[in-house]
This record gives sequence, structure tokens and C-alpha cells, in this order.
Amino acid sequence: MARFSVVFSSFQFQVKYGLMALGLVLWAGRTLAQDQPLRYPDTRRVDQVDTYFNQVVEDPYRWLEDDRSEETSDWVRRQNELTFGYLKQITYRDKIRKRLESLWNYEKYSAPFQEGEYTYFYKNNGLQNQSVLYRESAAQPGVAEVFLDPNLFSKDGTSSLAGIQFSEDGSYCAFQISEGGSDWRKVVVLNTKTRKQMGDTLVDVKFSSLAWKGREGFFYSSYDKPLDGSALSGKTQFHKLYYHRLDQPQKADQLVFGGEANPYRYVGAVVSEDGRYLFISAAQATYGNELYFKDLHAKNAPILPIIQGLENETDVVHTEGDSVYLLTNLKAPNRRLVWVSLKAPESRYWQDVISETQSPLSVSAVGGYFFANYLQDAVSKVFQFNLQGTLVAEVKLPGLGTASGFGGKRKEKICYYSFASYTSPPVIYRLDLSDGVSTVYKQSKVDFEPDQYVSTQVFYESKDGTKVPMILTHRRDVVPNGDNPVLLYGYGGFNISLTPSFSVSNLFFMEQGGIYAVANLRGGGEYGDRWHDAGTKMQKQNVFDDFISAAEWLINNGYTQSSRLAIAGGSNGGLLVGACMTQRPDLFKVCFPAVGVLDMLRYHTFTAGAGWAYDYGRSDDSEAMFQYLRGYSPVHNVKAKTSYPATMVTTADHDDRVVPAHSYKFIAELQSKQSGPSPVLIRIDVKAGHGAGKPTSMILDEAADKWSFMFYNIDFEPSFKR
Repeated sequence: MARFSVVFSSFQFQVKYGLMALGLVLWAGRTLAQDQPLRYPDTRRVDQVDTYFNQVVEDPYRWLEDDRSEETSDWVRRQNELTFGYLKQITYRDKIRKRLESLWNYEKYSAPFQEGEYTYFYKNNGLQNQSVLYRESAAQPGVAEVFLDPNLFSKDGTSSLAGIQFSEDGSYCAFQISEGGSDWRKVVVLNTKTRKQMGDTLVDVKFSSLAWKGREGFFYSSYDKPLDGSALSGKTQFHKLYYHRLDQPQKADQLVFGGEANPYRYVGAVVSEDGRYLFISAAQATYGNELYFKDLHAKNAPILPIIQGLENETDVVHTEGDSVYLLTNLKAPNRRLVWVSLKAPESRYWQDVISETQSPLSVSAVGGYFFANYLQDAVSKVFQFNLQGTLVAEVKLPGLGTASGFGGKRKEKICYYSFASYTSPPVIYRLDLSDGVSTVYKQSKVDFEPDQYVSTQVFYESKDGTKVPMILTHRRDVVPNGDNPVLLYGYGGFNISLTPSFSVSNLFFMEQGGIYAVANLRGGGEYGDRWHDAGTKMQKQNVFDDFISAAEWLINNGYTQSSRLAIAGGSNGGLLVGACMTQRPDLFKVCFPAVGVLDMLRYHTFTAGAGWAYDYGRSDDSEAMFQYLRGYSPVHNVKAKTSYPATMVTTADHDDRVVPAHSYKFIAELQSKQSGPSPVLIRIDVKAGHGAGKPTSMILDEAADKWSFMFYNIDFEPSFKR
């Protein structure tokens, strides 16, 4: 089944965040007037109040939720002028940008994959805004041609290729285009031989897989455009699964599942590799789903359930005729792989193929084998099994890090996987399925020496005594002296695990002697469902306590001090930073809440935010839940006469996942109540979204601004001698 589990996981992942005169005289990278308060743009207050369980809550910046209004646009312009004016005065900012560009400028490849008579792969020459899709024909191996160049989708590189799926025989492909980082997508169908478009460009596609039925057409998902609010911030309610025939216009597409008749917030589909069965996943939140199937070879076949109820997660990994292999957490919080007959799919008949262990499990399939990827203290351990669940071999990984890939078609004799860590850029390996031998396929060539860096895993106690892992990465010659620059990063939500990964941006920071710390907080998936659940709803404070305890551990163990400590996180991690800096403003010097969920009383009223309620709960659930959310909601916990850390909130005007109003309202509160000397600014990208598909040039700009802001505010002068 061609990248079957990869496609399904990708669907889940989608659903599961005027220059003011400063009057500053520069000297040695600092300012003589660095403690002079900034003049923040005026932000109008309104008399908006809401009532929750007979309790009145003010919302004075409600008007900033109208992201398309002229007043909001003018406010964005004025905030950016202040922020970029501030950043411009930092003398080493351009040098940081140039060093980042130099580090980033190396060829990047994806693993190859076979479709029809062609082998496809992605390549970025180094600084291209978007990676290019190439292909080689079986008749001319080694001779690559450009198949799709997303850099031609827009002049400024802000449109991206957001997914592609090929028909069973490889003769057609359907690919998604994201414009300005939006989750709303267009879909274009090409004849792969001629590269000519077939039929309509589909519009209003969102959170969608593309699942082909032979070469006749494909299934895709969408919402109706919001009736209230803009297309970027208005609430989306009922997801719909459609079938599109290539010989018909989009307006004739058939509704297959979802909508008001089957009101789910998230609906996705895949088709088995042999084209026989359609599988439909339906969910109300980012956790828990129902699973259905339909026989595509039987006329007027009904859609039948495999498992109903939203208490568990169950996904299709592989099929063999009427047999389907599912990864499920039903009666297995760390997940197990089960065999199911579609002739009797009820869960009481399921049989274990790979049983649950103490480590969280993910599974992929290729070439008649399963690859079980276990997460042990946030690093990968991978084992090869046959279809009967018999262990074949352990895949010997080069160290402690993250392995991914191991997917492909049933007929394939080899597969590819990648391995990366905090000190090792991704290396792509070719694995011979017959003898288990791995060889290097593509080696990254970043301008640095991995042996000069080291990662160490430590365990610290959180407030309630829970042991939490954290990985510290730095230059080998760096020793804790109580004054090291440290960036502490976290997420802590939605069952997402922070596993070792390589970052050019973080490499620059570590070049400068910085220590990069990643804490594996509760709310994530590092230790399975129990670890996730321990950081949800009315246990969400555990996540913040874990992060605060990580910061305290770094200080108490001589790595740094508050005046050299920065924290960062994005989306749910932006909430993490916002909550921690409002609860402990004394603990951090610099804060980077990125695209954060910051208004916890109203998050569910925007786009698909209501689907996050499994993790957060909702302010209208109960008075107790309202009080709990209000108690940590960053927008509602900024206090007057408080000295907050230097803060650079980051967001984007096309973020329709976590709408920018969260960040707008939070910075308005900070700017109106900041009593200390540190700047509280917002950096708003234009024609960008939640992060996916952002062009290289914008990534480098943001990274340069982030490090400049941090170094400037911790009074650290970077060195560019090599």
C-alpha cells in the first residue's frame, strides 16, 4: 500500500497552531538608552464584556479578532514598524542573517518513491524557497527532470506544494497548493506523462488527504466556507468527504460522508493499495476517531463500521485482501497492531500481531513487512516484523535520535528511512528488506563538525515529583558556569512527542556557546496516552509546572541564570510560553510565544478550534472548566504593574489554524500593562500561515530576528570568528 500509513498520519497531523523614531545611539551592539521605555502603538479599548456562569469577563481588544478590517490592518502595520525598527538598530543582526544563510545553503533531498514508471524525489539546491519535485524514468535512470517546481506557484515563494498523491498506476497525480500558508487548499490534477492539467482546479479543500479510486477520480475533504467571519478566522463546523471524477466539474462532486448528516469536525479517507476498499476516519477532536470501510468493487456497497465511539484512536496500517492491520490504543494505551477480518470487523474478533509494550508504538508497512518504531525516553528504537508478527531483526540505528520512513508498496524489495538527532543532520538510508543491511543513500553536507557537539539526556523532578526527561545540546567545550545562554523549548500537548531533530537555526545558537534544552513535558506522547492525558483539561497546569521546573533545574544545576534564560514554543507551545511567563515573569529574561493559543476562553470559536477541546476543555463546558481556563489563559492573566520579560510574539496574518487574534490580544495586554524596561513586541509575517510551507527566505529572516532579539536582551555579544 503506497505510503498508506504515512498518508493517513499526514491527515491526522494536519488536524492534531510608520517607523517610530527610537532615538537610540548604538555602541558595541548595545544602546546607551537601552532602558528607555518604547512608545507602543495605541490600541483602542472597547467596552466588550462576556458573561460565563454569571461572571463578567472583559474583552477590550475584541475588535482585533476582525483580521480583515482596515483598522486591524493599520494596527498590524504600526506594530511591525515598531518591531522591525527595534530589530534594525541591533548592529549584528545582518551578520547573524548571513551566517544562517551560509549554514542553510546545502543540498537537501527526500527519499525516492516509485509511482508508475517513474521514481520521484524532492530536492532543494540550498536556498530555494520551496523544494522541487524531480523524477527519473525507468528508461533513463540517473537522468532527473523537474516534475513540479513550487517556486513558480508565486513570485515571492509564499505558495507551496502541500501534498501530492498518485493514481494506482501512476498515470495521474493530484496535488495541493497552499497560498500564503493557509490551510485552505487548491487541488490540481495532472496527466503525469504530458504534465497537462486535467479538468477543474478544485477549491475550498481543507485538512484533506487525497485518495485515488483507480484512475477515475479521488476522494478529498473540505468544509463549507464560514458564514460568519472571514475565511481565515470564521468557524468551520462539519467536515465533508467528497468523490471527484476527473471527467466532471467540482460542482458535480458526490458527498460520500460527513456534513450535517454525519456531523464530524474531521473526516479523512484512504484507499487500500489494491483499490478494493475505502477507509474513512471520522473524529470530533484531535484525539479519538471512528473507522469505517466501503467495498469499492461492490455496486451500491454500504459504508460499514469497523469501530465506533470516540474514546480510542484506530488507524489503518496495511491491507491484504479482506485482512486489515490496524494500529490501535483500544485496551492498549501505548498502542498495539491488530489483525482484523473485514468479514467480521468487530473489536471482539481482533487478534494481536504486535502486542503492546511499555514504550509507545507506531507502525509502517513496506514489502510485506512491518516496521515497529518504539519511543523509548523520546528516542527511536526500530524493529522489523513479518506479517504474522514474528520479529525479523532490529534496525541498527547510528545513535540516539529519531528514525522515520520505512513505508512503501507491497511489491518493493527495498525501503528508505532517515535518521537525525540534535547534533546530526538527516541522513537517508537504503534498507535491503531481504538481508536487513542499511547503506547511506544521501548524506547531508552542513558546514559544521558533528563531533564538536554533544547531547545529554537528564531527568528532573516536576512540582509534583514526576520525573521528566530533558535533552541538553551544546558545543563539546561548553561547561556549565552559571551564566550560559540557554534556550529552553517545549510543547506539551496533543499527544505529540518532541524527538531529536536537527535545526540549522539552533546550530547557529550552539556555535555561539549556547545550550539548547528540550523538555519532554506531560501532554505530549513521549510515554503514551497516560502521559498525554496527564497534561489535558483540568490537569493542564502539570504542563506549565513541568516547564517551569525545567527552567529551575537549569538554574539550580549551574547551567544558567534567569538573566540568560530564554523560552520558546509554537502553537500549543505558544500557549505554554504565554502561561509560564504570566505565572513566573521573574524566571525568564526572554520569551518567544509563537503562533500561540492564548485566549483560552474563546479559542473554540475560531476555525476548527473546537476540535482541540479534548486537550483543553471549553469555557462553556462547566463553571469549573471555565474557572480553570480563566486561571491560566495568557490573555486574561497579564497583570498591571508587573515587569515582564523581553517578549517577541510571532504570528502571521494568514494563520487560519491558530488565528492571529490570539497573539494580537495578548501583545495588546502586555504593552498596556508592562511596568519593566524590557520590550514587549509582536512580529507579524505577511502572506504566511501557521508555519507549513513557509519559504526559506522568511524562515531565515525570522530566525535572524529571533537570535538578534535574544542576544540583545541577555546582553550577549555574538562572535563571528571561525
